[in-house]
Formats: sequence, structure tokens, C-alpha cells
Amino acid sequence: MGDGKRLPEIGAEVMDSQEVKLRKSLLIFASAFMTFAVMFWLAIYWMMGLNFSSNVPLAYQAISVGSLIYYMRSRNFEVFRFIQLTLFLFAPFIMQWSIGSSVTSSGVALWALLAPIGALVVSSWKESIPWFFAYIVLTAVSGFFDYYLGAGTATGIPLNTIGLFFALNFAAMSSILYFLVRYFVIETEKIKTQLDQQHALLAEEQKKSERVLFNVLPSNIAERLKNNQGLIADGYADVTVMFADLVNFTQLTEQMSPEQMVGLLNTVFSGFDELSEKYGLEKIKTIGDAYMVVGGLTRERPDYVEDMANMAVEMLDFVSKHPALVKRDLGIHIGIATGPVVAGVIGTKRFIYDLWGDTVNIASRLTDDAKQGNILTDKLTYNRLRQEFLFEPPNVLNVKGKGEMVSYRLVGRIGHASGTVYHLPTSGAPVSG
Repeated sequence: MGDGKRLPEIGAEVMDSQEVKLRKSLLIFASAFMTFAVMFWLAIYWMMGLNFSSNVPLAYQAISVGSLIYYMRSRNFEVFRFIQLTLFLFAPFIMQWSIGSSVTSSGVALWALLAPIGALVVSSWKESIPWFFAYIVLTAVSGFFDYYLGAGTATGIPLNTIGLFFALNFAAMSSILYFLVRYFVIETEKIKTQLDQQHALLAEEQKKSERVLFNVLPSNIAERLKNNQGLIADGYADVTVMFADLVNFTQLTEQMSPEQMVGLLNTVFSGFDELSEKYGLEKIKTIGDAYMVVGGLTRERPDYVEDMANMAVEMLDFVSKHPALVKRDLGIHIGIATGPVVAGVIGTKRFIYDLWGDTVNIASRLTDDAKQGNILTDKLTYNRLRQEFLFEPPNVLNVKGKGEMVSYRLVGRIGHASGTVYHLPTSGAPVSG
């Protein structure tokens, strides 16, 4: 038991679990202890001048060592376990019967209890039942022979010697069972600690995965995916969609290294992400140098159209004041539309959450027609915002696939001084409604 750190590896395979390694090491330990105990027990008898047949102890040692060699070569643990448990069970009773009775043998049959206990710790509680039943039957048979056939039998062994060996047998058997179970409990606790640590690591990894999922997808959609809901497709009667596109970014990339280009995009879109978080809007995706966001997927913030307009104004303000973006003379143009959409998750690997419908197309077309620094909206968005924001007179656009469509350019907030949040240049007289 002193080499507790290396004992679990004895006879173990690389692919074995910690539990299997523990069971194998316990059986090898018990086998070695029993072999040593038999030799020690036999030596004491001889030293005391009590001679009797040593065939049983020697046969036990030969079979035990032979089974161990067989196991080391074949790695057949089931056969090795069966042979050892069989030796544990039958050898003590045969030794007792060869000496005389349970009294004259000093209760050596008690060693057979190692068979059901050993089966319990190196196999399972179900597989230990037959071994325990066999132990009880052999004990009963031994008691029957002691009662009917052993009365008055003289063995020549003094009572004080019998008493001494009773104490030795009980002490030795109690010790091996205690240390066997103690070691089993200690190693089981170690395995449990390792499992707890692994579980904690897995839980942390799961949290990281969930954080990534919740960063990529809207929170309600991420929850549904986490719960393995299958196909996710929803229709929304009223949402507000915004596209923001960088101006002349393609020309800028020709003057920048890949690291500079990605760094610039990261600066812009990280700023936009903070604004979408501020206003409770859902970032859907980036497409090249375009940024798409939607409001109204949840009704936690009922003023999502106003939130979208405020975010658009602050996006222009962010781009016009950030030193790294001003240095590059970077600009954006924005389109906002309100109406019905279809939303859902597509793909099974690297899946994305996307929106489809006429509202998405209108927002994209408005972005294309907006000049640098402009925010264009459709009529429905204008109607929702005209009490709080200033707009230029309507302008008729010829939109591909839609024909003529009225658009409105957002130029400021009603009741706010010019430049308080962001002052948009106007090309005509602003109207408020």
C-alpha cells in the first residue's frame, strides 16, 4: 500500500478508464497480499513445529502466480479475476478441512470472505452476489461437518496455539479487508475529484461556447438553438431594418495592408456593435463593408424605430469623430426601412441568422441611393419618426425591381440644437411632418 501513486497503473491498459485501472490494481494487490499471507501463515506453523500437508498452500501459490503471468501476457482481466476470486473462495475452506475443523484451523475459512468483498470492489455489486452466496453455502457446509463429524477429533494442536491463530487470522483478514476498502474509497474520491474538475472545465467551455453563440445570434434565437429546437423560421409583421455601408472603402483597401484593412473594419464595426447594444437592437451580420441591424424582433423595447434612428445618427457621429476614421476620410451612408420580414437560421455548420423580404430589399436600395453622410428612410419609417425627427421634403427614387418609391432624408431631431448629437447637412428646407 506504500506505493499508492504507482499502484493504479499496475496491469492497466492505456485506454482503460480511471475506474477500470483502480479495479485491476486492487485485484493485483489483493492477489499479492494473499500469496504473501499464505507463505507467512505456513511459515509460522512450521516454526511452531506443527507439520501438516503443504499441498494446498503450495498449489494456491502456483495457481495464483500462474494466473498473474497469464494476465500480464494476455491482458485478459476477466479470466484473471475469475481465477483469483475462485482461489480466494475455495482455498481457505480446503485448508480448513485439511487441518480438521473451524476450531482446530483457527477459523482460516474466514479468509474466504475476501472473495465476495473482492468481487464487490473489483467487479460490481451484482457480480458479487453469486460469490457471497457461495461463501455462505460453504460456511454452512463447513459448519455441518464440524457439528456432525468433527466432535471429539484429536489433532494434537494445543488450545493456546489455536487461540493465537484465531487472533492472527482475524487480525490479518480484518486488515486486508480494511486496507482494500480504504484504498478503494480513497481512489474513488480521487476519481470523483478529477471528474468534478473535468466537469468544471467542461462547464466553463460550455459557457464560452454559449457566449460565442449569444454574440453571433439574437439571444432568443440562441436559446432556441441551445435547446435543440430544429428548424428556426419566424415571420414578423413589423420590424425596422437598417443597412450602413462604408463609402469608397474598396479604394481605401488598395492603400492598406491586410492587417490595416481588417483593423479599420474592426474599429468601425466594434463601435457600431456598442451602439446596437446601447439601443437594444440586434446586429444581424456584416457583408463586406456593410453593416446590417434590425429592431423589433422582440418587444422588450417598443420604440425600436426611434432607437434605430438614434443609432443611425450616432453612427454618423462616431465615424465623423473617431481619429483613426477621420484620418482615412472614411464615411458611411445609411438606409432604413420598416415592415414585415421572414427570419430564420440557415445552415448546419457556421450557421447564420438572416432576414428576407421586401423590407430588407428596400433598406438595401435606400442605402445604395443615399449619399455619404445621409440617412434615407422609407415612408413607413418616416411616419413613425416625424414627430421626433426632422426630415427633408420627400424625394422620389426609381428603385430597381420596385419602380418609383418615396424616400425621406433624416436631417435632425426636433427640439434639439444643431450639433447637440449630430447635425446632418441639409440640401433643402427641413419638414417635421
